Amino acid sequence: MSGISRRDFLRGAVIGLGALVAARFLSACAPPQAAVKTPAPTPPPASTTPQKTEPEPAATSYPDLIVVKGGEPEAMVSKAVELLGGMGRFVKKGDNVIIKPNIGPSVRAYEYAATTNPWVVAAVVRLCLEAGAGRVRVMDKPFGGSPEDGYARSGIKEQVERAGGEMEIMSRFKFVSTDIPQGKDIKKWDIYEDILKADVLINVPIAKQHGATHLTLGLKNLMGTINNAQLFHINLHQRIADLASRVRPALTIIDAVRILVANGPTGGNLKDVRKLDTIIAGADIVAADSYATSLFGMNPEDVPHIGLAASMGLGNSDLSKINIKEITLGS
Repeated sequence: MSGISRRDFLRGAVIGLGALVAARFLSACAPPQAAVKTPAPTPPPASTTPQKTEPEPAATSYPDLIVVKGGEPEAMVSKAVELLGGMGRFVKKGDNVIIKPNIGPSVRAYEYAATTNPWVVAAVVRLCLEAGAGRVRVMDKPFGGSPEDGYARSGIKEQVERAGGEMEIMSRFKFVSTDIPQGKDIKKWDIYEDILKADVLINVPIAKQHGATHLTLGLKNLMGTINNAQLFHINLHQRIADLASRVRPALTIIDAVRILVANGPTGGNLKDVRKLDTIIAGADIVAADSYATSLFGMNPEDVPHIGLAASMGLGNSDLSKINIKEITLGS
């Protein structure tokens, strides 16, 4: 070791060892120190730059009315409902569905356009069942004969049962006195209880001329849900609108495959029938009826109960403000 003598080295080592022992003794005797907390890191200042967020998905919108022309009845109904968003938009799994066609006099076959086309009704039944409906019934109060004869003669019974639906005779014991809070002329009437209790009511009228109301379309077809129809004919147009405020179909599909242009509602002469191969469908019954007047060269104003229903807020009768999509199959 150059520059340091052995004796000096040993003396330094002894002194260092002593200092170390003393330090350990003092540390053992000193009171324990409180734990020191490490301060949490300060978060960075909030950014003033706008953060990008995913936009909310836009609600799907559909036309108010779909008008399909130029095909077989089943194909036109299927396309119309598809363009409205599908039957699943109206019918949910397990729903109790009632379909209300216009079943005319028992002596008339569908060719006379006094009754809803049976293949139109069957197509609606099938679509409801495909959407998962738990039960699908079809019913009306035919006039001029028994319901059994009317159901059979019209061809509706056969086609509905083939499609998997049920035909129900409307029992006179199931009409119940029902409040109509929005009614202007009537505040109460006997209405078929099952129709009031159904999860979904689908209105499937035929478009035809009518001696008392000029035309019978979706709104007028609701009279088949009531009892004492003869008494209902007092102030008829307002009462039709009143009834529509209480019996509210989720969907109206107007059959204009064949229309009756004269001698309605019973018809009886094929010269009064026009084959148009047209289906009109929409959730707004007033809009559907308003468009259907054009098939007869008329306007909504020509059928008073349409305007009255519109004035009560039951739908839109202004064709210039109705979103209408028209298509022709095969074109």
